[in-house]
Amino acid sequence: MVRCFAVAAFAAVIAAAPARAGGVSGQYIEARNCDVWTGPCFANAEMNLTGKNAVMAWKVDKGTLDGVRLDGLAVAAVVSASDTLGLAQTGPARALLMVDDKANAAQRAALVRLAKQQGGRLLARVVGVETAPVRLELCQCKDGGCASLQAGTTARIRTRCIDCKHDKLCGNEGNFYPPLVKNVKAQAAVAVEHSFSGKAFNETWKDSERRGAYVGSFEVR
Repeated sequence: MVRCFAVAAFAAVIAAAPARAGGVSGQYIEARNCDVWTGPCFANAEMNLTGKNAVMAWKVDKGTLDGVRLDGLAVAAVVSASDTLGLAQTGPARALLMVDDKANAAQRAALVRLAKQQGGRLLARVVGVETAPVRLELCQCKDGGCASLQAGTTARIRTRCIDCKHDKLCGNEGNFYPPLVKNVKAQAAVAVEHSFSGKAFNETWKDSERRGAYVGSFEVR
């Protein structure tokens, strides 16, 4: 079950002084509907045609933000931008935040601040905040690129490791676009599934087998 609560209820929290993290670390995932591990020729062909949508999430293993303990809680962000993410934007992006339904009121506010702090300008314009189950799991696999995210019933990511032989298309692939947020250590992965079916942006998307994900960890001191 997804519950919505007013963005205005968080206005004072979001507008206050920058969040103070007492050492927050955990897992991170993102996927967007353009290739991030790719060659320049393929990237240029996608620019401002696709890659304007993304889903990302943070799961806190341990840590506090503004004195609020967040161990085991997660927050996801769904983004709709005017231009391909990773390029200069001609207009502000819009973001929907999905906060772990296991969190209490203070933890929800702290998770919103954590996401906005890490997402920066990309998450500056929040059009909605929902409480929902947010389940992020990094799976055991050889190269560390396997993970899954389910945020409510509308946002989903599932990834696998990049196979440098079979996933190459032009022989010149690399991390063309870096991760969307700061303070992460992440590796590119294939998004076996990346989708959003909600109503926040008057658009939905569903992508598969795209070399457009990052999987790893984050740490804020």
